[in-house]
Amino acid sequence: MVKKVIWTPRAEKSFDTVITYLAENWSEREVGRFIEKTNTIINHIMLFPKAYREAGKDDVREALITKQNLLLYRLSGGTIYLLYFWDTRKNPLKKPL
Repeated sequence: MVKKVIWTPRAEKSFDTVITYLAENWSEREVGRFIEKTNTIINHIMLFPKAYREAGKDDVREALITKQNLLLYRLSGGTIYLLYFWDTRKNPLKKPL
């Protein structure tokens, strides 16, 4: 089990971007659902850090939060680094790994 989760500045910014988009275009209910799903996935990653597929580079893994959003993270020792929230509708070749 992982003991520590660190949100990188890039993860914080991309998470805020998703929240802002949902708040402007959907509803508070959808914002709440996204936050809840994100917390559930992070908790699952803490228990089973290698449960999600490798993203193909530098030990980065990706967890699907919604159909449109992936969470990219890296496991290092007993720490999980949340790297970025990726919009799956974007070009996968430009994924920030």
